[in-house]
Amino acid sequence: MNVNPSQSYEPQSYAEFAKMRVGAKTLDDAILNIGALKKTNRRLTDKDAILRAINESDYAFMREVSNFFYESSGIYGRLCRYIAYLYRYDWYVTPYINNDKTKGDKILTEFNKVLSYVDALAIKKNSGDIALKVCKNGAYYGYIVDNGTRAVFQELPVPYCRSRYFSNGRPIVEFNVKFFDDNFRDVGARMNVLKSFPKEFQKAYVAYKEGRLVAEPGDDKGWVLLDPTYAFKISLNNSEMPMMASVIPAIIDLDEAQDLDKKKMLQELLKIVIQKMPLDKNGELVFDVDEAMDLHNNAVQMLGKAIGVDILTTFADIEVANLSDRNSSTTKDDLQKVERAVYNEAGISQMLFATDGNLALEKSIANDEASIYNLVLQLEEIYNHLIDINFNKNPKKYSFKLSMLTTTIYNYRELAKMYKEQATLGYSKMLPQIALGQSQSSILATAYFENEILKLSELMQPLQSSNTQSAADRKDSKGNANQQPKGEEKKAGRKEKPDEEKSEKTIQNKESMS
Repeated sequence: MNVNPSQSYEPQSYAEFAKMRVGAKTLDDAILNIGALKKTNRRLTDKDAILRAINESDYAFMREVSNFFYESSGIYGRLCRYIAYLYRYDWYVTPYINNDKTKGDKILTEFNKVLSYVDALAIKKNSGDIALKVCKNGAYYGYIVDNGTRAVFQELPVPYCRSRYFSNGRPIVEFNVKFFDDNFRDVGARMNVLKSFPKEFQKAYVAYKEGRLVAEPGDDKGWVLLDPTYAFKISLNNSEMPMMASVIPAIIDLDEAQDLDKKKMLQELLKIVIQKMPLDKNGELVFDVDEAMDLHNNAVQMLGKAIGVDILTTFADIEVANLSDRNSSTTKDDLQKVERAVYNEAGISQMLFATDGNLALEKSIANDEASIYNLVLQLEEIYNHLIDINFNKNPKKYSFKLSMLTTTIYNYRELAKMYKEQATLGYSKMLPQIALGQSQSSILATAYFENEILKLSELMQPLQSSNTQSAADRKDSKGNANQQPKGEEKKAGRKEKPDEEKSEKTIQNKESMS
């Protein structure tokens, strides 16, 4: 068949080209359908809906979104755990003696009771768990179940709790007993769950069923005011918005950018083999349509198992076009910008999770500590409330108060060292060990057991050094005093700083010398 390129053709002339097969292996479009999170749950990953919920303070929706991202996003989950477990929640109890006539034995007995009671609270574990719930849900509602010797916190479902008033500076908690009907359809299961709650909830549910709960005008039925002695609420900034809610839109952008970057990387593998049909000197086809179709299909069959290769048959020579992005360094930097935006929105240094320097890192950690210190104070208030209920019944004679140390996973060694230096000036001898993670009861028990039972203070002598030897002890065989103890070497210059206190430039200089 002779074809003149300058000649106009009917569409039917090219109908045979439709029979040509395309390449067997192709890659997905790198532009459409990006974002793995959206494929998982479109409702909870709609960026516009999330921004609108944040603006409108839709706490219920944002709690659901926060819990979804906590499970599905490694960055979001790690940020929440970092905030929740930043503090070590170390504590100590101080007796306040307000009457000189109070006997020491009586105070010591009560002090031991307080320590046993507080030890049973498992403050470190419970405080971290509560802080994590506050980060994920925006608030923690709890109810104290206390028998006088042991207290536990029963968590209440946040969607069925609210707090609108205060009593003595503490939030008053309201609970909706419709929780039992909404979540437990089976009567037997509902009764079993109801029995696991304190009696105050059981009485309120019975009153609700009998129609004796009076609702405020325009309010839903089922709300009951809980006893402020036992019910409590913990949140940050008097808001129930999840603490890291503003980070979620940036995480969605990062997910889409990562998915797009992966598709662009796959696209770099895509190659198109362009097979041009030769023309004669008159510009007419050398092969007819059937022959061109056979040549095309033969090439398709030959490259059928190749990944990312398509065949294009046209009127020209054969060449290979590479669709890879040559500006890969720019693409990589763009992705890093999107990733940095997540941590910038969180207000947390990215170097905490991928450290490549230590400039300003210490200040960033200090800001993080300050941002959640109010949470530590609220926990401290709850624990002191328990001590007041059970032990501070005669404050005119003596009382006890629990204090939370400001020790974090980053500064506890430094604080322990500072407490040790203060102990040499007459301050507390317990604080250095408490800062290292021991409780007061374990410190006292260990000291009594080692000194009074094992007599280790008599059996074990400290190593001889310039700090423990007198001048007379350091005399040599000729009677000369003030000799350097054997095995110790004098070192000139200032003591080397630990790595976390060195500047980035000092670290780089040290690495270049090695």
